[in-house]
Amino acid sequence: MKYYIADAFTDKVFAGNPAGVCIVERYISDETMQKIAAENNLAETAFVKPRGGEFDLRWFTPEVEIDLCGHATLAAAFILSTIINPTLTMMRFHTQSGVLTVNKKQDLFEMNFPARMPVQVPVTELMEQSLGVSVTEAHMSRDLLMLVKSEEAVRTLAPNLALLAQIPGCFAAIVTAKGTECDFVSRFFAPNAGIPEDPVTGSSHSTLIPFWAERLQKRTMLARQLSKRGGTLYCAHNGERVAISGHAALYLSGEIL
Repeated sequence: MKYYIADAFTDKVFAGNPAGVCIVERYISDETMQKIAAENNLAETAFVKPRGGEFDLRWFTPEVEIDLCGHATLAAAFILSTIINPTLTMMRFHTQSGVLTVNKKQDLFEMNFPARMPVQVPVTELMEQSLGVSVTEAHMSRDLLMLVKSEEAVRTLAPNLALLAQIPGCFAAIVTAKGTECDFVSRFFAPNAGIPEDPVTGSSHSTLIPFWAERLQKRTMLARQLSKRGGTLYCAHNGERVAISGHAALYLSGEIL
């Protein structure tokens, strides 16, 4: 099986978010895909299978399969259109979240994802204890979005992951604030999915983009994820869909035996 690692939402290696991309020529079992993802030990491993000019796409963390992943989708599109078939400029992926398209625009990859506007929920003591900072507002979609007072509060955050994992209904947590040199910043934690902190998260921006578009009254926005590796996302709110764009860089190519 051909295997690649690409760093997504960056134009250089050792930054952004690394994703494994497996090019699957025939179906393999869910159990085997999960074992490969655990062996790869990256936040996500994408499995891509050709489907008559389009592609099937699934995403696995080291512990579970998930329904939507941005950086591994970007990485998959990057591998397909730069290594597997350089003539590709538009890719359609059949996924658990429906058909997702990625357009290659020179060296930028634009993903079309569903918008996931969160619903406001009460701030709890457990939320604030888990983050160690005051939470201004809390909102829930697939992920729990917690708004804090400043970019610096997001940057210096040192959450208690054991407490974070105990928040009811919290598959993963987004911590966000208005940016100082960009429109908004965030960090993403998913201890219940085996991801203490994800470096740059595309799927969380399905929630962040409609949330901040409403607050900032802007359709296009620039976002930064403030992990140690860091990453930049070019965002647009298009009603029931969002556009999330970024670069990618190839780190590794090889074979899984």
